[in-house]
Amino acid sequence: MSARPLYVQLADVITKKIESGALAPDRPIPSENHLADEYGVARLTARRAAQELRERGLIVTVRGKGSFVVERPPAADDEDQPSG
Repeated sequence: MSARPLYVQLADVITKKIESGALAPDRPIPSENHLADEYGVARLTARRAAQELRERGLIVTVRGKGSFVVERPPAADDEDQPSG
């Protein structure tokens, strides 16, 4: 059994979906109720996972609309590396 809280584990799963492109920028993520049903967790756990994703800067929640994946700038390959 993992020592990490269940909501963090769920947030990690959703983070991987975002990073893989399975959840695209500007598209909604599943509702808290849907996440709770899909992953067999309490709705409060799904809500805390969404809060964790907001804190990570991966989603934004619009009241009455849902939570959406944030557009992320492309990862800088070698541009930030000093030359020389």
